[in-house]
Amino acid sequence: MLRQIKPRNARSKRALDKKAPKAVENPKTTLFLRGTTCSQVVQDALTDLFQLRIPLAKKFTKKNPIHPFDDASSLEFFSEKNDASMLVFGSTSKKRPHAITLVRTFSYKVLDMVELYLNAETFRTLAQFKNKKCAVGLKPMLLFAGTPFESPVSDEYTLLKSFFTDFFKGEPADKVDVEGLQYIVSISARDTVDGEEVKPSVHLRVYLIRTKKSGQKLPRVEVEEMGPRMDFRVGRVKEADESIMKEALKRAKTSAERPKKNISTDIVGDKMGRIHLGRQDLKELQTRKMKGLKRSRDVARSEDEMEEDEISEDEPAKKTRKR
Repeated sequence: MLRQIKPRNARSKRALDKKAPKAVENPKTTLFLRGTTCSQVVQDALTDLFQLRIPLAKKFTKKNPIHPFDDASSLEFFSEKNDASMLVFGSTSKKRPHAITLVRTFSYKVLDMVELYLNAETFRTLAQFKNKKCAVGLKPMLLFAGTPFESPVSDEYTLLKSFFTDFFKGEPADKVDVEGLQYIVSISARDTVDGEEVKPSVHLRVYLIRTKKSGQKLPRVEVEEMGPRMDFRVGRVKEADESIMKEALKRAKTSAERPKKNISTDIVGDKMGRIHLGRQDLKELQTRKMKGLKRSRDVARSEDEMEEDEISEDEPAKKTRKR
């Protein structure tokens, strides 16, 4: 059985209620960590990703002796301690240089992980692009280009697409303001070739959206690279267990989400309803009482006269009796 924690005061009770499961979950917080050996390239990459994730991010600068694929207990401890659903861990070794590990958790337990190897030669930081940056806390537009992300079978690229979608999603929004669409995140991978052993690289680019006058009603839209520029190779992958993933994807049933039966909306926006009736017996249908089916007086008189004529023809002639 799970250990039940009883709050000692109102403050601890509020903290436990904040971590408790909800029908509408809080936006995911991302925790950035570094290993005992971490190159400067990886540290700069973690800083740039942290800048894109603000304010839903926390960053630790101390060294942590963590090996995610060997023992994930330390990551689970940091996740529960900081109430972080996602973790980004950076490390460097001779066998795996410039490694960035993306981790997702469910109920403060590791759900799935994917390891990416950063290309140090093509890497460009956010500060190396001398142009205007987007405002803090805005939601970006996401673009996934390449057939590897559209595979019907779950693999490392579909998992990576799910990771980046959760990473850049931010807070849920009911309405979208056009002024807030200031930058776009493009993640692309070339098509796979049959017989090729090397997996396609993943290219991450961030572009700033600029609107300029076009002499028409609609403005001319241009994109300018804002940074950072990152190229990854896909390394080790730990997929989620099927039963745990099914549990993580469950959604609470609320009255607002339940659709009304037999009610739909057409293209125009009108409500369309469907009514189910039982089988009708037409013999019991009373048509004479309906005003629209009543016969007029002229029709009734002509029918009565015709009936009298038929009766007079059928009756035999009566003989008179003489007294």
